[in-house]
Amino acid sequence: MDTKAAILALMSVWGVGTCATLPASAQDAEAPEDATDEAGENENPLLNKVWIRADADAALPGPMQIFLGDGTLVSDSCWETYRLSKWQQVSDSAISWDEDGMTINADIASISATELVLNLKLGSDVQEQRYTTATVPYVCPDMVK
Repeated sequence: MDTKAAILALMSVWGVGTCATLPASAQDAEAPEDATDEAGENENPLLNKVWIRADADAALPGPMQIFLGDGTLVSDSCWETYRLSKWQQVSDSAISWDEDGMTINADIASISATELVLNLKLGSDVQEQRYTTATVPYVCPDMVK
C-alpha cells in the first residue's frame, strides 16, 4: 500500500491515469481521528504534497519531493529516475532522510501551505533549498538530449 500511494502520486504529477483517485491520507486506517483536522486533511503542512524546488537552475524544471505520511519520501525530477527513501520528522522543525546510505538532516526554516524552506546540513556546510507546491496539471517539458 505504501509503494502504491507513492506510485499513484507520481502518476498524478505526470498526468497518467487521470481517472485514478488518491486516498485523502496515506496514513494507516488505525490512525487516531484527532490526527486530522475538520476538513479531513493532516495538520502537518509538509505531508502528501508535491514540493517543487524553486531555487534550482531556472533553465531546468526543479526536482520534486513528496513526503508521504507513511514515512516514504518520493524524490523525482524531469531528468532523473525517481527514488523512494525513508524519511522521518525528528522534531517540529527538523526532518531527516536516507539518501544513498547517508542520513541527510535538515531544519525546516519555514513552512506554509504553499512554501517550504529547508536548511540541509551537509557536513560543515548548510545549504538552503526553497520549494513551492506543484501546480496541477504539470508535465515535464521535452528535455534536450
